[in-house]
Amino acid sequence: MKKPVGWMRVPGAFLMALVVGIVAGSLVQTQFNLLALQNLGVEIGIGTRLRTSLEDLVNFVPVYAAVFGISFLMSQLVTSLCIRLLDLRWRAFFLPLGAAIGLWVTFKLVDSLAPMPTLIAATRSAGGMVAMLATAALSGWLFAHFSRRRVGLPRHLAIGTAIITLGWMAPPESVQADASLGYRVETLAIELEHPWSLAFLPDGRFLVTERPGRLRVLSADGQQVSAPLTGVPEVFASGQAGLFDVLVAPDFEESRQIYLAYACGTRRANHTCLARGKLVSGGLDNVQEIFRSLPAKAGDAHYGGRMVWLPDATIILTLGDGFDYREEAQKLTSHIGTIVRINRDGSAPEDNPFTSESNALPEIYSYGHRNVQGVVYDWRNNRLITHEHGPRGGDEINVIESGGNYGWPVATRGRDYTGARVSPFTDYDGMAAPALHWTPSIAPSGMTLYDGDLFPEWQGSLLVGALAERRVHRVVLSNDGAVDMETLFDELGERIRDVRTGPDGAVFLLTDSQDGRVIRVTPW
Repeated sequence: MKKPVGWMRVPGAFLMALVVGIVAGSLVQTQFNLLALQNLGVEIGIGTRLRTSLEDLVNFVPVYAAVFGISFLMSQLVTSLCIRLLDLRWRAFFLPLGAAIGLWVTFKLVDSLAPMPTLIAATRSAGGMVAMLATAALSGWLFAHFSRRRVGLPRHLAIGTAIITLGWMAPPESVQADASLGYRVETLAIELEHPWSLAFLPDGRFLVTERPGRLRVLSADGQQVSAPLTGVPEVFASGQAGLFDVLVAPDFEESRQIYLAYACGTRRANHTCLARGKLVSGGLDNVQEIFRSLPAKAGDAHYGGRMVWLPDATIILTLGDGFDYREEAQKLTSHIGTIVRINRDGSAPEDNPFTSESNALPEIYSYGHRNVQGVVYDWRNNRLITHEHGPRGGDEINVIESGGNYGWPVATRGRDYTGARVSPFTDYDGMAAPALHWTPSIAPSGMTLYDGDLFPEWQGSLLVGALAERRVHRVVLSNDGAVDMETLFDELGERIRDVRTGPDGAVFLLTDSQDGRVIRVTPW
């Protein structure tokens, strides 16, 4: 006759198995992140590997403990109940199997609910997913083994588990706005669904894109909004995907051409695309797709989608890394995570930096980017300036040089949203350092280089919209870096999607919401 299991043995065994699963999962996550970098040719020494693993045990474990803890508890309860009801043997087989299946279901559920496509970076690959599930199976086996035997367990195990599981994160530091500059905020158009971009027409009207795929014309006073224009290309609208930037041709009065950046394709296979068409009454005519990023990717995140003209009438189009494809940003065989430069017909200029390399895509102008959603050309100083989203921290402002490598994901100050290190390096040989970075993240959006006369104090400043911080940052760029001078428009309390300088020197803002607005800012 079997002796009854002591009442402390089952919870003790569970706690021990839980701790092992959390720690093992963290170590696996770290090693697969580092392996992805090694596959790009990055050298990672044993000291760097150990330091990164220890940092993730501090920063990644609080998030993973919640994910794994719930999964492990539910899977072991359900599996144990099934074993009892069905009178199954081989408990040491079914409990590990249940733990692995439970973690897989939890990963899929979390990924479907979280804003990002994949919460745990290691699970982007089949090998990483299998390794993470193996740690759950190990925990299940330990629970099965130790809950059935009289094996002493450390009394301080529960306390240690609680310390590991809880963790804490310091709140981000707030930046106070400088209220010494007086301005007046005027709401123009309202009830726009996630407006994304604004462009001015020579006759005083302006164009506004809405992320679901609509393009509208606003009257010069901003009070009258047209019906959605016809002829807009079919847009893949989901999550962050949709209709992005609108760019007016330099010779618009003669050509009537405008350019649209947008997501195209399906959830399983989509791209950032660029089309041009002729603006006519009520719509677009002769619309042609002139560029499509390659290869196709799955999901609905990180498209870039901003455009700007260079002095030679070529177009800069920013692209994103697709979130789950970050290592592609270091490969010249892929447009993912790059900035491209193209001619007005979509072809690659002959003087692009990689046109002579047979294994590189000729449109690429720079690479190593995460998600570039702000771009301006500084005509006075002849330089291209961008900003890009980091993950949890590591937003960057960069001065872009032809052929430059801007580091992502090898060099970054950002962490994954779970707290895990993306890379152990904040800088790396051969990769350009940012002029400025924000940690914690501000989630930068549209950006303008203010050159109007209404606000002389802002002349030459970058005005950078912030989605997460719900304000605008004024940044002054110098030859050796940049300084975040102040924040503006805090009183709006809204996600700022785009910032533009109007022809009269007013500042225009787009607010990102289901009921988005066009806002005009002028001096008192």
